Amino acid sequence: MEKKRFYITTPIYYPSDKLHIGHTYCTVATDAMARYKRLAGYDVMFLTGTDEHGQKIEDKAREAGISPQQFVDNIVRGDRGILDLWKLMNISNDRFIRTTDDYHVSAIQKIFKKLHDNGDIYKGTYKGKYCKPCESFWTESQLVDGKCPDCGREVQDAEEEAYFFRLSKYADRIQHLLEDTDFLEPRSRVNEMVNNFIKPGLEDLCVSRTSFTWGIPVDFDPGHVVYVWVDALFNYTTALGFLNEKYDDYEKFWPADVHFVGKEIVRFHSIIWPAMLMSMEMPLPKKVFGHGWLLLDGGKMSKSKGNVVDPYILAEMFGVDALRFFLLRTFPFGSDGSFSNEALIQTINVDLANDLGNLLSRTVSMVGKYFGGQLPEHQAEDPERDGELVALASSLRDRYEEQMERFAFQNALAEIFKVIGRANKYIDENAPWVLAKDMEANGPRLARVMYNLLEALRISAILLTPFIPASANQVLRQTGADGSCSTWDSAAAWGTLPKTVTVQRGANLFPRIDAEKALKELEEASQAAKKAALPDLETEPQLTEKVDFDTFCKSDFRAVKVKDCQPVKKSEKLLKFTLDDGTGTDRQILSGIAKWYKPEDLIGKTLMAIVNLPPRKMMGQESNGMLISAVHTEKGEECLNLLILDDKIPAGAKMC
Repeated sequence: MEKKRFYITTPIYYPSDKLHIGHTYCTVATDAMARYKRLAGYDVMFLTGTDEHGQKIEDKAREAGISPQQFVDNIVRGDRGILDLWKLMNISNDRFIRTTDDYHVSAIQKIFKKLHDNGDIYKGTYKGKYCKPCESFWTESQLVDGKCPDCGREVQDAEEEAYFFRLSKYADRIQHLLEDTDFLEPRSRVNEMVNNFIKPGLEDLCVSRTSFTWGIPVDFDPGHVVYVWVDALFNYTTALGFLNEKYDDYEKFWPADVHFVGKEIVRFHSIIWPAMLMSMEMPLPKKVFGHGWLLLDGGKMSKSKGNVVDPYILAEMFGVDALRFFLLRTFPFGSDGSFSNEALIQTINVDLANDLGNLLSRTVSMVGKYFGGQLPEHQAEDPERDGELVALASSLRDRYEEQMERFAFQNALAEIFKVIGRANKYIDENAPWVLAKDMEANGPRLARVMYNLLEALRISAILLTPFIPASANQVLRQTGADGSCSTWDSAAAWGTLPKTVTVQRGANLFPRIDAEKALKELEEASQAAKKAALPDLETEPQLTEKVDFDTFCKSDFRAVKVKDCQPVKKSEKLLKFTLDDGTGTDRQILSGIAKWYKPEDLIGKTLMAIVNLPPRKMMGQESNGMLISAVHTEKGEECLNLLILDDKIPAGAKMC
């Protein structure tokens, strides 16, 4: 009989140079789902990978002084890169795609051409707002307080020749898909998409760029590169062999059973993705599930906010399985969850050390102490004394399966720990140490008690395997459950463990953590990591000569807004600024910061300037004032950073 097939994906990840625990959340959940389906007998394809094109990667590579390809190679395959992180977290992906892979590049060019030939891509001019970190286009009305509604960061004006996808053409079909089917979950995400994007009027999507080069070239129009989200979304099909000869799994696994994605990219997966598939006349994925964020101090983890948590430090201190368990035991998968080291330690101590670890250790130890490690024949179950535990464990798989099919990982684990908790209570109720005082009279009953505990552990361990695979296998080994006793079918069959099973005592899987000591070590490790990440900086020594207050007050510091910024011809250092200084007359200042800033990035910024310096000539042009910068030496090289002010400060405001 042919196995049922299951295709699950994570989004392909932007190659960040600072990976944190938030990056692992979706992938650990996807891994648990893939492992569960394999356990249940499915033929599984689990895909993850990296999204390696786009303007922000080109910019970061330029800042690092290397090519974009070198930049992404270092982060994906380098020390503690994405591949290392997935290995650390015991991720069992079947395939890993990089959008710079040759087979993907050629397939995307064919897809773009087909969309164009279908009449759904046309050439025009894009003019609007663009968020570089999110690689997202926005209309003025979609901004929140003038900033990107997804990440809250500044957007920039963008105008360039571009191709557009007729997204508006599919608005009605997308609305029907979202409102009248269970394509998108949780249901709250549907309301967000329909009310925020479709009902206000779905606009056509800019799908090519000409302002940078790091992307997949549009092969029929040189100078254009494919918009990163077209490139990224079709990875789910190219990784199966769609329009390429690298793989041959498309007919077998497409459409995907579920895409797990973070809520910030639900728009791309639930609106843009199905619309492009409709245009290509391809089957739609069966489901998109938008999970919540891991929050730290009330905000999403972000390198730019400085609130990241290093998974390597946590895994080294507490173990990979403990970290995986915490992520899926503590937070409902569809909602945001607040991460804290205190909550992590408490979860490990309560669930893994006190409940599971203690149950395993006590049970195996008692079998060793009372029976030399091998159970003898034992009496039949006593419905009055054994019935509740037996019934709860026997029906566990069905309750667990119901929750896993809903992606309710937290609830599935709760069902397992009901059995574990009941087994611990069962020990106290039956008091094996009392029974052991008269082995002649109570030996068969004691053996039955031990057998029931081992069976409860066996069934629980099988169903824990998707979450804590290494530790669950240790539980099975210690309880004497060989291969035939550790299958999906055997998890629903009470009494599968051999009656005269032999246990194998092992190390304590989850030692209890000294919370105070661990929190102190985490703080020390965090501070050491932050210090190690700091560049080798030197600042100018402070001047010892004192300046009287009246002399200081003669300098007129004002807020100025950048209206225009251009490089000065024949100068590698100078930029020419046209500034609004609040007087109604433009002010021109030349500043030697071309090495550190691109002119277009400074337009619209609010800076600080001294405006009452006498004019001076620079490269034949007059400079009226001086912009204020901070100067420091980094790795032996002088660096300048303009003092950029809050945009709420009006031009001409006096600084004092």
